[in-house]
Amino acid sequence: MADLFSIVPAAVLRNLSDKLYEKRKNAALEVEGIVKQLAVAGDHDKITAVINLLVNEFTYSPQANHRKGGLIGLAAATVGLTSEAAQHLEQIVPPVLNSFSDQDSRVRYYACEALYNIAKVVRGDFIVFFNDIFDALCKLSADSDANVQSAAHLLDRLVKDIVTESDQFSIEEFIPLLRERMNVLNPYVRQFLVGWITVLDSVPDIDMLGFLPDFLDGLFNMLSDSSHEIRQQADSALSEFLQEIKNSPSVDYGRMAEILVQRAASLDEFTRLTAITWILEFVKLGGDQLVPYYADILGAILPCISDREEKIRVVARETNEELHAIKADPAEGFDVGAILSVARRHLSSEWEATRIEALHWIYTLLNRHRKEVLSFLNDIFDTLLKALADPSDEVVLLVLEVHACIAKDPQHFRHLVVFLVHNFQIDNSLLERRGALIIRRLCVLLDAERVYRELSTILEGESDLDFASIMVQALNLILLTSSELSDLRDLLKQSLVNAAGKDLFISLYASWCHSPMAIISLCLLAQTYQHASSVIQSLVEEDINVKFLVQLDKLIHLLETPTFAYLRLQLLEPGRYIWLLKALYGLLMLLPQQSAAFKILRTRLKTVPSYSFGSEQLRRTSSGSPYSQMNYIGSGSQAFEDGDMNDDSWNVHNGINFASRLQQFDQIQQQHRVHSKSQTHSRYSSTSSTKEVRRPEEPNRPSAAPDLSRPPSRSSRRGPGSLQL
Repeated sequence: MADLFSIVPAAVLRNLSDKLYEKRKNAALEVEGIVKQLAVAGDHDKITAVINLLVNEFTYSPQANHRKGGLIGLAAATVGLTSEAAQHLEQIVPPVLNSFSDQDSRVRYYACEALYNIAKVVRGDFIVFFNDIFDALCKLSADSDANVQSAAHLLDRLVKDIVTESDQFSIEEFIPLLRERMNVLNPYVRQFLVGWITVLDSVPDIDMLGFLPDFLDGLFNMLSDSSHEIRQQADSALSEFLQEIKNSPSVDYGRMAEILVQRAASLDEFTRLTAITWILEFVKLGGDQLVPYYADILGAILPCISDREEKIRVVARETNEELHAIKADPAEGFDVGAILSVARRHLSSEWEATRIEALHWIYTLLNRHRKEVLSFLNDIFDTLLKALADPSDEVVLLVLEVHACIAKDPQHFRHLVVFLVHNFQIDNSLLERRGALIIRRLCVLLDAERVYRELSTILEGESDLDFASIMVQALNLILLTSSELSDLRDLLKQSLVNAAGKDLFISLYASWCHSPMAIISLCLLAQTYQHASSVIQSLVEEDINVKFLVQLDKLIHLLETPTFAYLRLQLLEPGRYIWLLKALYGLLMLLPQQSAAFKILRTRLKTVPSYSFGSEQLRRTSSGSPYSQMNYIGSGSQAFEDGDMNDDSWNVHNGINFASRLQQFDQIQQQHRVHSKSQTHSRYSSTSSTKEVRRPEEPNRPSAAPDLSRPPSRSSRRGPGSLQL
């Protein structure tokens, strides 16, 4: 120590720890002069001794004034060393950096000042300590003392200047440090970090774009900061990077795509918009690089298509169109299964637009990669079937298009129709609300005859008789009213003269037997009028119930529609269509006289001219003999006239065994009667067990029987299983 006093006078050391700044400053100037003389003399051992004295006795002293003096003394020693300071930085800089965490804010302030002066002297030689200095500045940027923050900002600007002009700066060593701090929430630290990113990106020799995936997520995180200034700075930095990406020949799109996908689901609107905008540019620029990430990108886009913010919806739709336009091949890494999984997941989205786009993707994949999609069919088929109950008509129509595309294969067609029937069975409201829409659309997409034949085959063996009756009534109503089924109706009209029409009639007949009114409608449509009359005559008391009358009411109204215009015109020649007339009178006799349907049909029959009746024809008809009508229907096809056939030809005509058909109808209707009685008995038993708890003296009041002479009320016009068309 005595030797040191000979180098640095005791008065200088005493003043260096004085509480007054001026004294410390003057003492530092003395130290600067001493070190300068030693440097000129080349006596680095004594310089080292002086620096050690300042470090050990001052900067690490428990006394705050000593620490302040030590910091200003180290800065002064560096100034005195000038160009030779580099070899002593290992002694000088660490204690200054240590002082950045001092409890005394004034000590931290002087540490900033000291390092600033040191950096001004050594410039590029300072870089070796950059990571430690950056770490210290990062902490000081959020210092609780405003003066310390101000001093840190001055030092920060100087360090940035030194880094931008240095060729020794290592971006590879710096990036881990930056990445580690990017998720800090402190606004001052965030400003500090964005500032450094921006500065380093402006240096031509530093490739920040190559390391963008390391801190991109942090920048996106700042877009939702509560500070407008920070959001603006982060957005500006991101915009600059996006421009660089557009101009760069090689970019790592994959790693960044993963980040963007996550940020596209951010709760912050601005973050979502920025992320989806980046994704759009990536899809345009990335090309083959993004093929493995298509599923993730699609998963980010689909929810944004339904975003509440219009700007986001517009960009998301454009991105979706760009993705659709790319013809990727599974052999090149395009994962069809992953895309299907994403689309399937979004079929349950609460947003209609998202569900629609998910279906468009499934349809697109079916058209482009049918084989691959069908290999994943088990994963998506149930979801597609459930989507038929979607509340949106547009979604249901698209689902049907997808199903129709799948059902080009016979086994899938059968599966689809079976599931539809099953769904209608377990959810009667689905049949009422969507039955007509689903059946009509399928008939357009998959051929009406094919659909109706398959449905008839399934319903023919249906064990749930109540459902079978309801379903047949629904299908019959669709058949009679839908414009999409006009060709099918035309084919059925030729049942007596055309083999294809006959086959279709027979195919539908078995299942239509579940509903008397459906069979009568089918016979009227097929112009098998005598059989229609026979069916009407075969009805028994149990068949004429409220449900039957409701269906009959609908049929009478349908007879007044264009569908049955040909039938009404045939009434102009009652002599040639006696069985038609008898069938219509049979229906009239089943209707309650006070009903609107009775009045409509009676009014129509009153208009039938009587001049063409012959006594022989009336006799034959009334005796129930030959089925026949040999006349010329509007299309020019030939049919049979009354009196030209014998009893055998009534039984079998054009390959249709009507006697056998009538027997089949009676058998199925008998099953329905037995089933109905069983249900009535079950209800009666249940009611009886309830009545047993009544007091003996209380009489059982008879329930009011339905008044079948009254027309069905407007509220009950639509019976079970009836459709809204």
